[in-house]
Amino acid sequence: MRHRVSGRRLNRDTAHRTALRKNLIADLICYEKIVTTEAKARTIRPAAEKMITLAKRGLVKGEANTANEVHARRLAAARLPKSRTVEDEGGYFEEVDVVQKLFNDIAPRYADRNGGYTRLVKIGKRPGDNAEMAVLMLVDEE
Repeated sequence: MRHRVSGRRLNRDTAHRTALRKNLIADLICYEKIVTTEAKARTIRPAAEKMITLAKRGLVKGEANTANEVHARRLAAARLPKSRTVEDEGGYFEEVDVVQKLFNDIAPRYADRNGGYTRLVKIGKRPGDNAEMAVLMLVDEE
């Protein structure tokens, strides 16, 4: 029985699970859409939404006092990898600062939205091992 046991272990030890969560959230922020197993998507969805909320609060409180924005950026930097290498349309690779993209691009986009920043869409089973696959994406501003 799993009474009062929260979270998923994903058949990984603690350090591996933490690194996986950080990397998947960073990929979601950089690419705004990731394809992964349903269990991993369900695991990182609340954490990703909390990161966006943290960035939104940091921007709102930062207007009154810049120290609040710096504090929020430091919290986000502690919970996310520093950068990601992303391939653009021309086939060139560029370094993307994850925290900067979160605060400059994503948080202002959801300034008027109270939660529900991500959408989870099931896409069927993976051919190799029959694992349930899902797409986790950031919703468009509507």
